[in-house]
Amino acid sequence: MIEGDVREIVTVDGPRAAILRRRAKAAGKVTPAIQRLIEDMVATMRANNGLGLAAPQVGEGRRVIVAEVEERLVILVDPVLVMAEGEEVAPEACLSIPGVTAPVRRAARVTVAGKNRRGRGINVHASGLLARVLQHEIDHLDGILFLDRVEDPSTIEHITAERVAAGVAVE
Repeated sequence: MIEGDVREIVTVDGPRAAILRRRAKAAGKVTPAIQRLIEDMVATMRANNGLGLAAPQVGEGRRVIVAEVEERLVILVDPVLVMAEGEEVAPEACLSIPGVTAPVRRAARVTVAGKNRRGRGINVHASGLLARVLQHEIDHLDGILFLDRVEDPSTIEHITAERVAAGVAVE
């Protein structure tokens, strides 16, 4: 069981927004501080009903992501997208860009290499929604927001909290 502290989400209109546009630094060795960051990120993601979270979204410029789709929790330190195939367009949203959704083209299937929370090398094979979430979170590590990938700006929608609660995927 993971028990961390819920941290404040950095938003694009907030005072710490600049971190969302910077490339995160490698975490390197999985230290107790990185493990604590992971615990806090999982708690923060769950408390905000998110599907994924990248360390810059909680103000940490390290290459760490967490994702949870259909009760599958994925934790990756220093993730690298090593394979991407197929293509899907689906709506995305983001905890750091509240109230906005838009369709984004992503690979349908991916393999991501990285380290788990114990520092061991792993490969995560994912398709569908989990593949989308992993790509979205890795983009955050490179200072890329999902709106940067929107092909047609007229498809960007402003949504209410009620619609988010009704099931628009928030990553």
